[in-house]
Amino acid sequence: MKWVTRERPKTDRIACPWLIRRFIDTEAEFLFVAADQVLAVAEREGGHSFDAPGAHFTHSHHDGGEWCTFETLMDHFKLGDDAALVRLARIVHAADVSADLTADPAGVGLLAIGVGGLAVESDDYRLLERAAFVYDALYAWCQLDVNR
Repeated sequence: MKWVTRERPKTDRIACPWLIRRFIDTEAEFLFVAADQVLAVAEREGGHSFDAPGAHFTHSHHDGGEWCTFETLMDHFKLGDDAALVRLARIVHAADVSADLTADPAGVGLLAIGVGGLAVESDDYRLLERAAFVYDALYAWCQLDVNR
């Protein structure tokens, strides 16, 4: 399946492809396009749009608060039984939802990595490849954290 989102991913748009490839669609292909083209490209390609205005999967409001797209995907695909993923979702949420930046102490660090990643990698697809290790490592840390 093709998954289409806005170009220049930094936090949620890097976390979501990691989540999709690891837990939802191991053969996923990602397309990074101009924000105003996400819906049209997803329709033309028969893919899923995510983390863009009007996208199939995007930020949503739940229980009086805002969810980032990572949380929306977890809910839709029923991944909430994995305590480490739930822990990771709290970090991604803090890094991505500016009003909740201090909601998790690791959120500030993840945001710094996302912003810094944009500065050191100009190719969105290479950025996604390089970031996979960061999310693999963070998920492993979350597994350790929830098992303490």
